[in-house]
Amino acid sequence: MNVIFVEPAFPAYQRQFVRGLHAVGATVIGIGERPGEWLDDELRGWLHHYHQIGSVTDVGALHDAVRWVQDKLWVDRLEATIEAHILPAAEVREACGIPGTSRRTAWLCRDKPAMKEALRSAGVPTAASAAVDSSDEAHAFAAAVGYPLIIKPRAAAGASGTSRVDNDTQLDAALAQFGAEGVGSVALEEFVEGHEGFYDTLSINGHAAYDFVCHYYPNVLEAMRTRWISPQFVSTNRVDAADGYGELKEMGHRVNEVLGIGTSATHMEWFSGPKGLRFSEIGCRPSGVGAWDLYVAGNDVDLYTEWARAVVHGDVHAPLSRRYAAGMIALRPTADGQIHGYSGVEEMQQQYGEWVFDAHLPPAGTPTQAVEAGYMANAYVRLKHPDFDVLRGMLNDVGETITVHAG
Repeated sequence: MNVIFVEPAFPAYQRQFVRGLHAVGATVIGIGERPGEWLDDELRGWLHHYHQIGSVTDVGALHDAVRWVQDKLWVDRLEATIEAHILPAAEVREACGIPGTSRRTAWLCRDKPAMKEALRSAGVPTAASAAVDSSDEAHAFAAAVGYPLIIKPRAAAGASGTSRVDNDTQLDAALAQFGAEGVGSVALEEFVEGHEGFYDTLSINGHAAYDFVCHYYPNVLEAMRTRWISPQFVSTNRVDAADGYGELKEMGHRVNEVLGIGTSATHMEWFSGPKGLRFSEIGCRPSGVGAWDLYVAGNDVDLYTEWARAVVHGDVHAPLSRRYAAGMIALRPTADGQIHGYSGVEEMQQQYGEWVFDAHLPPAGTPTQAVEAGYMANAYVRLKHPDFDVLRGMLNDVGETITVHAG
């Protein structure tokens, strides 16, 4: 099978999908934005050919590159795994007659109000939401639904650009900020109280061949706005046994069915609270922030190669062991500026070193990133343990033990 893979070199983990495709026997053609000479020898060795274009989100440029490849050989699949690349790839896929995720599915997974409307119409429980193009429409929605509300760009990924508003004044301020940034249409949503997590799958023909459940501590919006919090997300190994996950799996299958997701990785956010289980949003792509590394560590499986096997051969081979729960904790610098150093690292290593499978501690002098830049923006530690509750305690201890000194 000949597979075009969009942007094989950046972010760094993109190479793992290329490795997987090569490992299962695919001929891999990369299309990306970096000069070919910037690719290292290992990555070049997995690629049959690499084609540079100005921007992989430029549908015209991507289309021309794919047509150029099609003039040379038959193309069986065109794959993308980054949120911003999914819709352009789908548009080119349809224009060039290549099987895979449709433009409709990619658009519904990108446009939050349209996504929720399609799912509400099919009976999937979601928060009330609307796409608004003016202040009058926004205030009409607020009057009908009530505060608090969540406001975000219609095509936001994760918590990017997302904020909570509790009254008309805050709503007007948020709308003004979006206007200043050139965002003409935004999504408004009912604020759903409850615990937040995500449900990820590797789906084949719409059915989850693999699935994983992660829990956020605390919820994302709070985590991305509060410096003193060392936020965590944890992949549970109880997904096949503990109460409640069956309902989540059923929701995930129904969402795949309604949105037309076939053979693809998926990343679905959810809330569970006083109003029950509620769908939040989904992407037809792998989750970011290193979540797949947690699944690899917790399940004794090369998930990237199994993803490639699903794409190329329509199946998976390795069973999920569910041996470990695995989680990461983000460690925020004490202030913006430059990292000065760390305290508590040796204590953490002595206490939990056998369970640490990865850590990122940027050296002194490294510029800090803003709190809202995300879980992997600064320092972090990733651990695994057979018991989910024990792991939660370990992550808490790491957050209380290690300090990232900066200023």
